[in-house]
Amino acid sequence: MLFVAKRLGSALLVMFAISIVVFLIFFATPGVDPAARLAGRGASPEVLSQVRHAFGFDQPLPVRYVLMMDHLFVTRDLTSYVNIGDKVVPQIMQAAPVTLSLVLGAAVIWIVLGLGGGILATRFRGSVVDPIIMVIGIAAVSLPAYWVGEVVNLITQDRLHDSVFSWVPPLGYVPFAQNPGQWALHLLFPWLTLALLYGGIYARVLRAELVTAMGEDYVRTGRAKGLSERRILWRHALRGSLSPVVSLFGLDLGSLIGGAALLTEVVFGLPGIGKLTWDSLQNLDLPVIMACVLYAAFFVVAANAIVDLLYAVIDPRVRRA
Repeated sequence: MLFVAKRLGSALLVMFAISIVVFLIFFATPGVDPAARLAGRGASPEVLSQVRHAFGFDQPLPVRYVLMMDHLFVTRDLTSYVNIGDKVVPQIMQAAPVTLSLVLGAAVIWIVLGLGGGILATRFRGSVVDPIIMVIGIAAVSLPAYWVGEVVNLITQDRLHDSVFSWVPPLGYVPFAQNPGQWALHLLFPWLTLALLYGGIYARVLRAELVTAMGEDYVRTGRAKGLSERRILWRHALRGSLSPVVSLFGLDLGSLIGGAALLTEVVFGLPGIGKLTWDSLQNLDLPVIMACVLYAAFFVVAANAIVDLLYAVIDPRVRRA
């Protein structure tokens, strides 16, 4: 329990530090004047002064930070600087399920592809299967997600849409509660596009770990006892090789849920956190950008904390470190 409390406490401190840094970058950088953007072009000094006072921009930085965090996390009435009156938190809450649907579905696919590819490459090491899987993995890692997405859209939405891919719906998103079938159809190719990149990474990582594990003393002992290669691979080597995969999966999942799937969402027209961040950057909507960055930071920090706690469960020595 002490280890859990310390780890969660450190995560809270990290989030607090990130919130300060993000606030200073967006609202205290020299030359950045949110009041000028709110007041519009050609605003008189009197209007600028009124806007600064109304939004608290004339307060000391610590007071401004507290007011900003209060509007974002407590009262939840922080509004956009571009679309005046649009609250930031509802925009985040509306976009989050889209990103979660994209990332979790893609994660299932890339875990199956990555673990399956890594195990097959190790099981048939020395045959033609191993280099074929590794070449496919390298190609998958090397292809940018936005380029793959554009190619997929070109084929499924334009060139072959009237024949082979007539069943593919237009770009966009349909909520699961509204129509589960259309929800899955709209996300099928975004899932595959995102899973292609990460599946290749996981296959190569797992294959490297398994090859190392297969040369360990306990594996040689198992062979001496007459255990089959299949049993050694599945019952012994695989369990000891999953720790790096678990760590990598936690970090990838946290960053993607936080908005790292931005290009995939933009290419496929998915109104998730990444798309919201992209639109806010285009318009320099500082409150929305700040909220998206803090949202992303939360999931990255939470993923790190969960991975550390899982390590403590797997290896008790971590608790004493």
